[in-house]
Amino acid sequence: MTRTFADHSYRVPDGLRLRARIYEGASDRLPLLCMHGLTRNSADFEPLLDHLTEWPAISVDQRGRGRSAHDPDPERYRPDVYCADMLAMLDGLGLEQVIAVGTSMGGLMSLMLAAMRPRLFAGIIINDIGPAVDPAGLARLAGYVGQDMEFDDWASAEASIKAQGAQIFTDFGAQDWADFARRVCEQGTDGRVRFAYDPAIADGLRGGDASAVPPDLWSLWDGMGTVPTLVLRGQTSDILSAETAERMVATHPLATLVTIPGRGHAPILDEPAAVDAIRSFLRELS
Repeated sequence: MTRTFADHSYRVPDGLRLRARIYEGASDRLPLLCMHGLTRNSADFEPLLDHLTEWPAISVDQRGRGRSAHDPDPERYRPDVYCADMLAMLDGLGLEQVIAVGTSMGGLMSLMLAAMRPRLFAGIIINDIGPAVDPAGLARLAGYVGQDMEFDDWASAEASIKAQGAQIFTDFGAQDWADFARRVCEQGTDGRVRFAYDPAIADGLRGGDASAVPPDLWSLWDGMGTVPTLVLRGQTSDILSAETAERMVATHPLATLVTIPGRGHAPILDEPAAVDAIRSFLRELS
């Protein structure tokens, strides 16, 4: 059964209204701050949070995604702006410390937020991203992100998503693809199905623009040595290479690496290996 949540609406300093899902949990557990990848939204963490009912959680829709407003200025679709949004939200909720769960872009944001506010995170879970991003994976993302794709119905959307991701989720069945499509797409009042993001979020991936992946991330990683960190890597990821993942744990005294079999970029986080690793990590922080 999917966990229920309360809708949280808030306004950030530049005036945009953003949304997040607030999940209740045990009062003695720190909340999880769940930050999705480039094209995803707050629904991305539904499969994981169904396994973590003890933990309160905040799953966000970054600006331009899900139920959050689209930014009229695409130049503000940048990780540093997203990080400022997160701090504004947490301050509004009165939260001084949380545990980060960041997939892809959300993982990069975890590194940046840890540098901006060193005491913010009691622990960090990074899903399939690192201080160095494999150019092959970045090129793959640039090849399809931001295309203004619409589908006549859910079946057409599922077929398109499967064509893009069959090598990433090798064991998915028909219901898995249907569930995945409903997390990343939305149906308009005209009945057509669209990806649940502003196509302009792709601007930072084009023309060699470094805004999508900030430079000098190894220095941020090196500054996180006192924060317990769990690094999850999809076995066939083309974003987080095995070499980068190994260097991450070799240079961070409190980091652990777990590889998720049968997954590329990025694991859903409901895989047994992922759930076991995350639950163990969270219990050690308690």
